[in-house]
Amino acid sequence: MGDVQPKSAQTVTEARVLPKTPYKDQDPREIAALVHALDEAVKLKKRSQFSAKKSRFSVKDSPQGIHVDSWKFNDWDYKRRDLPTYARGLFTSKNKYGEHEIAVRGYDKFFNTNEVRETEWGNIEERTRGPYELTLKENGCIIFISALADDTLVVCSKHSTGAREDVELSHSSAGEKRIESQLAKIGKTKEDLARDLRARNATAVAELCDDEFEEHILAYGPDKAGLYLHGINLNLPEFRTYPSELVQDFARHWGFHETELKVIDTIAEVRQFLESVAETGAHDGRDVEGFVIRCQMSPKPDSIPYSDWFFKYKFEEPYLMYRQWRECTKALISGKPARYKKHIAITEQYLLYARKRIAADPKLARDYNKNHGIIQLRNEFLEFKNLNGSDAANFELQHGRGGDAEVTKDVILVPIATIGCGKTTIAAALGKLLGYGHIQNDNITGTKRPPRFTRMLLDELETHPAVIADRNNAQRHERKQLLQDVKQLHLSAKLVALNFVHDDISAIRKVAHERVFARGDNHQTIHAKSESGKVIGIMEGFLGRYEPLDLSRAPDEGFDSVVDLDPTDGSRVNVEKIVRHLHQVYPGLVKEIPSAEAMDAATEAAIGSYTPAIRHSVVDRGKATQKSSHLVLQPKAVKKKPLEYIAVHVNAKSITAQLQRTFDKLSPEKSRFYMQLQQTRRIQPAFHVTLMHRMAAKEHPELWARYLKLQTDAEAAAADEAEKVSGPVDPTPELGQVDVQLERVVYDGRLMALVVRLVDKDNSDNTSEKWTCVNKISHITVGTRDSNVKPKESNDLLARWLREGSTDANGIYDVVIDGKPLLAGSVQGVLSR
Repeated sequence: MGDVQPKSAQTVTEARVLPKTPYKDQDPREIAALVHALDEAVKLKKRSQFSAKKSRFSVKDSPQGIHVDSWKFNDWDYKRRDLPTYARGLFTSKNKYGEHEIAVRGYDKFFNTNEVRETEWGNIEERTRGPYELTLKENGCIIFISALADDTLVVCSKHSTGAREDVELSHSSAGEKRIESQLAKIGKTKEDLARDLRARNATAVAELCDDEFEEHILAYGPDKAGLYLHGINLNLPEFRTYPSELVQDFARHWGFHETELKVIDTIAEVRQFLESVAETGAHDGRDVEGFVIRCQMSPKPDSIPYSDWFFKYKFEEPYLMYRQWRECTKALISGKPARYKKHIAITEQYLLYARKRIAADPKLARDYNKNHGIIQLRNEFLEFKNLNGSDAANFELQHGRGGDAEVTKDVILVPIATIGCGKTTIAAALGKLLGYGHIQNDNITGTKRPPRFTRMLLDELETHPAVIADRNNAQRHERKQLLQDVKQLHLSAKLVALNFVHDDISAIRKVAHERVFARGDNHQTIHAKSESGKVIGIMEGFLGRYEPLDLSRAPDEGFDSVVDLDPTDGSRVNVEKIVRHLHQVYPGLVKEIPSAEAMDAATEAAIGSYTPAIRHSVVDRGKATQKSSHLVLQPKAVKKKPLEYIAVHVNAKSITAQLQRTFDKLSPEKSRFYMQLQQTRRIQPAFHVTLMHRMAAKEHPELWARYLKLQTDAEAAAADEAEKVSGPVDPTPELGQVDVQLERVVYDGRLMALVVRLVDKDNSDNTSEKWTCVNKISHITVGTRDSNVKPKESNDLLARWLREGSTDANGIYDVVIDGKPLLAGSVQGVLSR
């Protein structure tokens, strides 16, 4: 169906001529096909595939009792090219005829410049056309407003209508209250707005910005608080959105705040404008987080029609500094050490000021922990120092710290990474861009490689201002060797950690596999094309041995500076992060930030020109007869390992976030043991619920037989899949999925565990029957006091807790987790070591 004016277009008439309003009816067959594809995505189990999460919500005001289904993919899946939809925020429902329809439709996921290939500047310049509409990236939480078939207004956050008791409840509820308030001021009702949106077949997209509700980084006092309308999308499978001029007209008509708009005709002018604003992080006298750029794009402009397309341009500073101050202040209030790696001099002065203010006003600390007063304290400090945000972020450039401003050479860049993070490409790019040296550990053969590696790095500093120590340095003993040897031989050298943060192992594994197999045999030791069967084992070995950077203890406290990098980002993004960090910390070393074009060219050249100087044979562990290299990466071939236990694995970042949120609310006495586990690094790096161990097979023979069959079938399916694509076999095939509900934390002075419930997916009212746990209490071990306390002792602790309860007398504590959140769990078998 072609574009027509919506039925309610007459309600939006103005004297000026507005662009034609886009409109298209929903096609029930298209929507049914989309819902079918999404349902199939929910069932997908293999790690090599994407999978969707479906959640059902009732809509409280719907007279017909309509419910909506939310569909969600993992963030990293949006970079794939085979998703059924790229809408980030999608809800479907049924009309009175029982036909599926899209109820709420967010934007297609859009990315920062240079975050993905499509948003590299070269591709943007070649494939997009104007006009380019630049809107300020407001700093709040996203709210969707749409209408159901019975003209009920539905207000939701990205993945929730607020019908469930979780963190998003307050977002959607606060958004609905704002809607009610703004409509009352103009004499209209929610029903009026619902009818208009229904007639347009559209979803209004706004940002809820209100410091009284929730502070973020930018300030929104009473005069600026409210819903900032920045988009109206048609409720269609494909992405179609209103021109910004129509969005602003709708905002004025319905009482929304207008999002500031700037229209530029050419992409060259867009880039020049954005890079000029990035120098200060401020626009029209106001700190801004960045811009969203709306335009049209075609992957092949000569043959494929243009369609609506967004990308974003975010400013790193002063927002990273503001976030650092916020986290440091919260640590200060809770009595924890404030850890920071950037903006050291100004952050130390800020914390001194904050400590005095908190000591003088205890209420400030209480409010701060509730996310109130964050911006006020920050602004008071800046006023006290007579600085603005940009000045504070550049404080060390003007003032230096500990002689860093005089550093012009003798800098060693030390990656902390695993295979496939992009460290060699980055090293080659920095060499082309800044003239830095590059020493690859894999090019060194023979014995005593670590000290020879150090000597070669120091030799390289004789002719280069800086050098990249290109090896993984994934384990503490490797970093200890390098730090100690360098400091003994070259006392004035500065060592900068290029910290590839491994927060999301699943996403890193996926991206690393793609990179390594795309590279084929173009590597000294990892020959992905000719030795694909070995490569996965090698990569998994590195991931298993990876030890995160910990600046609170040796050896990592010996680094002079650290720049955090995301392994899933493209090399171009990480090159720029490194360059900007060095410019800030060592302005004498990097006096000016190279142009974006220069960074583009250096990265492209690095990607296209690398050829390994030496190729190693990948040998079995323990074999010393290979003369080409003593480097041992591949375990000795052994017979198939037996199944040790079946477990439900849960994302570590989600668990630690829930634990932090829980203990932040407790008294110092009750949170002391958790702090002890944190500070002594005794919290487990990964979390799982053990369903059954092989030692329990005699007691539960039928269950163990069922789990064994599931494991055998999954391994066979993984082998079949690998054979089809001529790729590696997935070493840890997924057996299924189940939600894990966190109920409470139980702990004493020796051990801490989470009591959990396993819940069938898409049926949160029932305990899982398919995935049976033989332990009396399903649980996740959080951590132990020391290595003498074994994780399996969680069973003993929980048995005591059941018998005796939690009392000061027995030293057992238990804390209910607010909202009892559901986390996605992946069921996998774990083989014997």
